Amino acid sequence: ARSAAKPAQAVAVLESGAFDRFAFDEGDLALMCASHNSEDRHIERTKSMLTKVDAQESDMRCGGHAPLSDAVYRSWVKRDYEPTAVCSNCSGKHVGMLGGAQALGAAMAGYHLPDHPMQGLVKRVTAELCGLPDDLVQWGIDGCNLPTPAFPLDRLAFLYAQLAHAADASEAQDTELTQRSAALARIYRAMTKYPEMVAGDGRYCTVLMHAFEGELVGKLGADACYGV
Repeated sequence: ARSAAKPAQAVAVLESGAFDRFAFDEGDLALMCASHNSEDRHIERTKSMLTKVDAQESDMRCGGHAPLSDAVYRSWVKRDYEPTAVCSNCSGKHVGMLGGAQALGAAMAGYHLPDHPMQGLVKRVTAELCGLPDDLVQWGIDGCNLPTPAFPLDRLAFLYAQLAHAADASEAQDTELTQRSAALARIYRAMTKYPEMVAGDGRYCTVLMHAFEGELVGKLGADACYGV
């Protein structure tokens, strides 16, 4: 699933208590779910989030890389710009997890390691959202240095169906909305309200969510995997 699983990882950040402790907003939450273009707005928001969690760029365990946007890449080449961790398309997810680690009472150091409490929470939440026992979700290391899940394709559909169902229930002001459903609805709202944070100029995720005006959420994964 790669980055299509980011909404599940963002649920874990919400359930850690980091969102309220560090006063993250919906734009921050959208960036936690992003595979962004490394545009100025994405880099600046990443820096703002680092300030909120009282962390430094050096605490981030993702590296810099060439941007997903050709336009951004051309501008970097012209300026001889050297990308650093805040430029990573996964920067929001990393800062969210730095906050999550602190909210759990764990060290920020090693937040990316499979045996860190933050990743333990991510693994449990992801399995629950897939409706699977923990041992039926396999884990590898993503290109950004974080654990990334593998599970049957229908479980990805199930995850995105829950996002949609939670958003509908929240809009209907369902009084029996669970804490988990409230978190899913919050993520749905953030992604559809700030689609430019989820990807960026000219990117399908952003164009798709703008076009449907909040009625649909979509997120790029890898290897032809896409969540809608």
